Amino acid sequence: MVRSAAATVEEYLQELPPDRREGIQAVRQVFLDNLPPGYVETMNWGMITYEIPLDRYPKTYNSQPLMYAALASQKRHMAVYLMCVYSHAESRTRFVERYKASGKKLDMGKSCVRFRKVEDLPLDLIAETVAGTSVEDYIEFYEASRKR
Repeated sequence: MVRSAAATVEEYLQELPPDRREGIQAVRQVFLDNLPPGYVETMNWGMITYEIPLDRYPKTYNSQPLMYAALASQKRHMAVYLMCVYSHAESRTRFVERYKASGKKLDMGKSCVRFRKVEDLPLDLIAETVAGTSVEDYIEFYEASRKR
């Protein structure tokens, strides 16, 4: 995985090649337009992350803010990380079904949806997925997943 040392989102965007910057910025705007209240955008783990600050939820297993989603430019692709889909089986099933129904090819790991250009993503589904889980619900999903 490619990790950036950028301290800010703007620094991260500036270090990307123009074609990647355009793609990441387009998906970032979808995140920003649809992110429920309580999540913050920051740089963490070498990528743009959307997370619950420690002052809101400090009980994480690694003492890091609880990541909800992320966006990154990797070596061979760009990626959207959807922890809300990874941590909740019903959400994952619904996401995969809806993605496939969009007619776009799904290239997905556990939480990572890989894409080469923005047109490869069903942005409406990404928007709905990002908008679909409140901070309170995500904390509940996270805590339930830690009990397994």
